[in-house]
Amino acid sequence: MKRLPLNKKLVGVLGGLLLAGTLQAQDTIPMDFQMAVDLALTKNLEYRIQENNLAILQKERQVALLSHLPNVGISSNFSRQSGQQFQQIEGEIVVTNVTNEIVSGNLNVNMPLFNSGRRILDTQSAKLALEAGEKGLNRAKQQVIFDVSRRYLQVLLDQELYRIASENLENQKQQLLQIEGFVDAGLRTVSDLYNQQSEVARLESVKVDAGVQLENDLWLLTEYLQLAPGVVPKIEPVEPIRESSSFAGMNVAELYEMAKSSRADLGQQSLLATSFKKDMQAVKAMYYPRLNAFYNYNTFFTSLDERTLREQFLKIYPQNTLGIGLAIPIFTNFQTRLDVTRSRAAYENQLLQKEATERKVYQEVKLSYQNYLAALRKEENSQVQVLAAEEAAKAVSERFRLGLSSFVDMSTANQTLVRAQADQAQAVYTLYFQEVLMKFALGTLEIED
Repeated sequence: MKRLPLNKKLVGVLGGLLLAGTLQAQDTIPMDFQMAVDLALTKNLEYRIQENNLAILQKERQVALLSHLPNVGISSNFSRQSGQQFQQIEGEIVVTNVTNEIVSGNLNVNMPLFNSGRRILDTQSAKLALEAGEKGLNRAKQQVIFDVSRRYLQVLLDQELYRIASENLENQKQQLLQIEGFVDAGLRTVSDLYNQQSEVARLESVKVDAGVQLENDLWLLTEYLQLAPGVVPKIEPVEPIRESSSFAGMNVAELYEMAKSSRADLGQQSLLATSFKKDMQAVKAMYYPRLNAFYNYNTFFTSLDERTLREQFLKIYPQNTLGIGLAIPIFTNFQTRLDVTRSRAAYENQLLQKEATERKVYQEVKLSYQNYLAALRKEENSQVQVLAAEEAAKAVSERFRLGLSSFVDMSTANQTLVRAQADQAQAVYTLYFQEVLMKFALGTLEIED
């Protein structure tokens, strides 16, 4: 994980605050991993955009389904005509200068009967696009879980390293008291006392660095969760030690097959490719004739007629028109060809995107598995390393107490032990994170994991 650069002055200030226990007043909120993920899902920009896009896709599918039903519209107009009006009275056209108030009403119904399957193709495309959007949202959720896991585990590792540094510092302070007693009794030289004092001072700096690193990574988690200024999470620990490996014994081919069936982004690309193909076929349907049925109901009222509005509107002037319309495209200024070219390009680009995603998935699975196996071996080696360092430190400490070993031997053994403990903590959390990364690469990562 990338570390934030800190100058020496800032390190000293933060370190002094950590050691003195006088950190700036901050509001802490208890938070477990589930809470962190839930909070991140409400704040993450990409996930919220995917949610909004999914709402649009749901409406588009609804519109595609409703396109199989007739289009119905009602319109009404009111107008006033002033000046010469033409009226037909007893077979003659009479021109009068009057004001004519007209109210008209229209009911229009249109029903496509045949359009070369365009409505069906549009419906299928919208359905596939919606499914692709759902998979995209699921992958965005997995990305949030992965990002939270990475930051969450880093903070836990920092807390463990800070604990190791604190315990080591306390142990060396106790060792300093013992050496002071040995010097007073004449059993050790003053140089051993000075060396131990130097070692304690060094370990205080190590603790300061560990505390600063913990604060940095805690800030990164806080920033990702977009908590209010001055509010930091007090995260609950997880148990990263497992009794058996989840993926050991499998090969890359098996894992890749698992990823192909589980990766939401790969499924999304496949669905989008099919959806774009349906769109291209739907646009090609515009080359062929279209057949529509229609029904129109028209009526009006005029103030030149002395009869009532109800009588004119409903009895005298209504007209019903029922028919079938045939539209044959002959020359559309190559607009249809342009639309087909665009849809074909979108389809071919999506196929390229799908191929690129397949290669990306394979590489991610392969690299994640290699790193997982390496982390597994390191975790096993770290256990042996800690056991050996503990036995060596005990033996050297006893020899030092009896005056058979030098201070350098004891200091070296202690540093080896602390380094082994830190390496073990690093290895344990790295292995845990690599397992999370494997599940992310395979597309099976869930909050419960």
